[in-house]
Amino acid sequence: MKYYLFFLLLAWNLPLFSQYEILNSSIDSLLKVQSSTPFNGVIYCVSDDKIVLNRVQGFSDMTAKSPLNLTDQFVIGSISKQFTAAIILKEYERNNVQLHVPIRWYLPELKQKWADSVTIHQLLTHTHGIVDMNKPSIFPAGTSYNYSQIGYDLLAKIAERATGKKFDVLSKELFKKCGMTSTLHPDSDGIKSLVIGYTAKKDELEVEVNSFQNYPAAGCFISTAEDLVKWNECLYGGKVLKKKTLKLLQTQYEGAVRNHPLFGETHYGYGITITKVNDQLQLGQTGFVPGFVSMNYYFPETKTSLIMLSNTVYGEGDLKKAFEYHVKILELFRTVNDIW
Repeated sequence: MKYYLFFLLLAWNLPLFSQYEILNSSIDSLLKVQSSTPFNGVIYCVSDDKIVLNRVQGFSDMTAKSPLNLTDQFVIGSISKQFTAAIILKEYERNNVQLHVPIRWYLPELKQKWADSVTIHQLLTHTHGIVDMNKPSIFPAGTSYNYSQIGYDLLAKIAERATGKKFDVLSKELFKKCGMTSTLHPDSDGIKSLVIGYTAKKDELEVEVNSFQNYPAAGCFISTAEDLVKWNECLYGGKVLKKKTLKLLQTQYEGAVRNHPLFGETHYGYGITITKVNDQLQLGQTGFVPGFVSMNYYFPETKTSLIMLSNTVYGEGDLKKAFEYHVKILELFRTVNDIW
């Protein structure tokens, strides 16, 4: 607590350049603390085209002791959902899908009754209640919230049906539009610098073999810190979606509220969370899969992206432990971003 208070007092009374220096120094101090669970990953922050933070620490391969690079690829977990949301919203713009009609219109082969009531909007906002393709929903569509992976897999299937293209092809087209040459669907060619993911078990880091167990559209895309900055600038800069459609993506929807294990009450739009802290609008998402912990937030008032990617998971089953560095660095960053 004293550490953050000291940092805050200094930052409020120094010019911008010095605030950058203090932020960098504070993060360096945090990362250099001797620990049995050291940060292993990338921290990258770009504000209005200026690199504010660029930290690369640790190894891409623990056994070979291969140093991490800024250009290394990570599995980004639920950050993937905003790609899926953008792809489905592009088809909405083209009049190929509607947001508020039952999904049976697009997937008539579905056998469960929930296909007659669940909509694309509800899939996007986790308010559909589907937990298993072969079971009834756990609540009537639109009446509650349940954070879901399966909903985004259904969105990918709808996008494929609407376009006649495979989802990995649709994602490749999206990434090409944004100049994201190192971001890939896991079934795509071109995975050249994917780091190894690790999970701490019995106080030892073990190679994780389950990093791709999730649905790709919900949590298994591969990307880099630099590419995620390009994504933020492309998406929020209006190069992916029309202004009205982008507004749909970043609207807080009634009922789409989660008691987040890290941040408490959290409001969802389409594929992202929408948060206000000290009057700062924060758009984006955390991501977690076995072996990888990630965070991507964009602050539109200052046109700032904060990306954190790690290939080590400490505290198996304990998200607070897994995201310990990410949350601390986000708190430090928010303090300075509030002053900019």
